[in-house]
Amino acid sequence: MTTLPPLPDRILVTGGAGFVGSQVVRGLVARGVSHVRVLDDLFTGNWDNLPDDPAIEKVEGSVCDADSVREHVGWAETVFHLAARNIIASTSDPRNDYETNIGGTLNVLLAARDLGVRKVVYSSSASVYGNPGTLPISEDEGLWTLSPYAVSKLAGENYCVSFFESYDVPTACLRYSNVFGPGQDPRNPYCGVISRFIQRAMNGEPLLIHGDGEQTRDFTFIDDCVDATIRAGQSPRATGHVFNVATGVETSVNRVAGLVADIFDHDVEIHYVERRDIDNIRRRVLNVERIRRALRWTPSHTFGEGLRKTIDWFRAGTP
Repeated sequence: MTTLPPLPDRILVTGGAGFVGSQVVRGLVARGVSHVRVLDDLFTGNWDNLPDDPAIEKVEGSVCDADSVREHVGWAETVFHLAARNIIASTSDPRNDYETNIGGTLNVLLAARDLGVRKVVYSSSASVYGNPGTLPISEDEGLWTLSPYAVSKLAGENYCVSFFESYDVPTACLRYSNVFGPGQDPRNPYCGVISRFIQRAMNGEPLLIHGDGEQTRDFTFIDDCVDATIRAGQSPRATGHVFNVATGVETSVNRVAGLVADIFDHDVEIHYVERRDIDNIRRRVLNVERIRRALRWTPSHTFGEGLRKTIDWFRAGTP
């Protein structure tokens, strides 16, 4: 196995109080990083997602504030840029989506260019593929942005690649696919379908499926996502590239609901309701060969294993 360079002592994580961001912060600390600074505006993030640890510094602020971004990027050696408005918030307010997801990313990259960092790791999304022509979807597949969120995430990617090519800023982009797992709080109105299903099942409420439930996704367990993200920050082979972070396994929403229902002891009803305006992707499953070859990364959890760990977390009363 290829030995990765050590992580630096000072790392900035934007959006580090959110679901994925907080787990990345925890992963960095577990790997021995002595000082992780978290910049988050708490739109969807929560400081309770982070442990009280002397290695973690919490700063409330927005990536839309260029001066603040410059200060914190200048302090850091590596930046994990995970701050963003998610697809639901982006669809309801495209202007704010533009200012945060595009403008905020540009602020981070300008500061990185001017002040110098080892690397900027950018969290993108599989939503940039839209409804693809072929499955599984490789990074070379044509892109079709069907939501304001997809537009802004792709713009962030393009800025990262262009700053690498034009200014030699080391960047790496990761296209996350439907990340789930412990830490995804169902009380957050922007959480994903799996957390909602589990919470409703625990409460004895029916699982609500938008549309016919035959839409598919490539669900990625949070621990695997964190591992891929940190590897991208360490490996020189990630620099200048875009990678899918997924499992290569296609799972329908109906199957997710069925598995959740099977795990619980009591009967769980499933109800079908009208599709939403964000439900415009019919099928999704990603090819992960590029990241396997470049970073020696493969997911270590099956969907079933990840789902059981997530349900165990819920049953422990963590939310």
